[in-house]
Amino acid sequence: MSNQEKQIYAFILAATIVVSIIVGGLAGFLAAQSVTKSQSFFNGVNNLINNGKVVAEAEADPVVKVVEQASPAVVSIIVTKDLPKINQGQIPDIFRQFFGDSLGNLFPSESDETQKQEIGGGSGFIISADGLIVTNKHVVADEEADYTVLLNDGNKYPAKVLARDPLNDLAVIKIEAKDLSILEFGDSGSIKVGQKVIAIGNALGEFRNTVSTGVVSGLARSITASDGLFSSEQLVGLIQTDASINPGNSGGPLLNIAGQVIGINVAIAQGAQNVGFAIPIDQVKNTIESVKKDGRLIRAFLGVRYVMITPELAKTNSLNYDYGALILRGEKLGELAITPGSPADKAGLKENSIILEVDGKKIDKDNPLAPIVAKHKPGDVIKLKVSEAGKEKNISVTLEEAK
Repeated sequence: MSNQEKQIYAFILAATIVVSIIVGGLAGFLAAQSVTKSQSFFNGVNNLINNGKVVAEAEADPVVKVVEQASPAVVSIIVTKDLPKINQGQIPDIFRQFFGDSLGNLFPSESDETQKQEIGGGSGFIISADGLIVTNKHVVADEEADYTVLLNDGNKYPAKVLARDPLNDLAVIKIEAKDLSILEFGDSGSIKVGQKVIAIGNALGEFRNTVSTGVVSGLARSITASDGLFSSEQLVGLIQTDASINPGNSGGPLLNIAGQVIGINVAIAQGAQNVGFAIPIDQVKNTIESVKKDGRLIRAFLGVRYVMITPELAKTNSLNYDYGALILRGEKLGELAITPGSPADKAGLKENSIILEVDGKKIDKDNPLAPIVAKHKPGDVIKLKVSEAGKEKNISVTLEEAK
């Protein structure tokens, strides 16, 4: 082979290597771009799938479903009253010469005129499509005030109070409306400590349909509830929950995970966090049904004043039992142990006797007397086991309507 031929072959080989490098580099670049674009595409698909999964999980969350179903039936209750109009007062001359009229608000005076003023609020929930609403008695306690119901859709209706039950801090009010969403009652007798619950209400009287979740923290609690206006009452058999219940939530529903009402939010423990209480719905079902049927409150009545016996009380007073309801008169004049003419009086119950059982069920802190009586209707016959002067006996009592 001549030198010229060798040079030609060398040139061809070198050109081939250069072209291969160029083509290979270009191919690698294009492949890299393709992978990048593919990765971006797959990332987009993956994000779409994950977002869809999040949405699906949210939609599947039972709390979300309960809130969506229940919220239209939860209402805010606005309390207003005619009060004297406050005018800017007369400024003393000694202040006017230095400050002019700018301090008038420091010297207010009442006018002879009155104006509607909002003085409070609470929550409630609808139990009939034609406008029956359950709330707390203390929310609508002022008989001279006016009450307005604000629905979840923003519509407002004047409300009429049909019944107030001081025994259970319960009230039923009515608005004139049709085809309203309602809540169904559950079974508060079957709830367990640790069970998940949902509270909905008008938190702080400002934030409508505020939702909080928690668990049942305790059962059969007893508290002395105050309305902040020098009035208080003893409430027994309550559900304790750590679901946040704020001022303004009073009267709103405590729901189970099926969206059924198991309690009516009623109070919070002052100075504590996440310690709230609700009236078990079983305790007031008969009262509510009587208002739905007859337009007024019909409640069973026994006619005894009592204190629940605790081991400490039994020890201090040398009682033979550390459980039961001790029939006892109150500290104030006229607070008799047995109401004259009452079912208890007719059945022969006496002061200082101890009601040990009702219909075979032991009376103690977990099963207090008042809620048991409240579950009955006037005319029902209950069987009591009673300790009287150290001897046990059985007594049948026919309950009557509370007057």
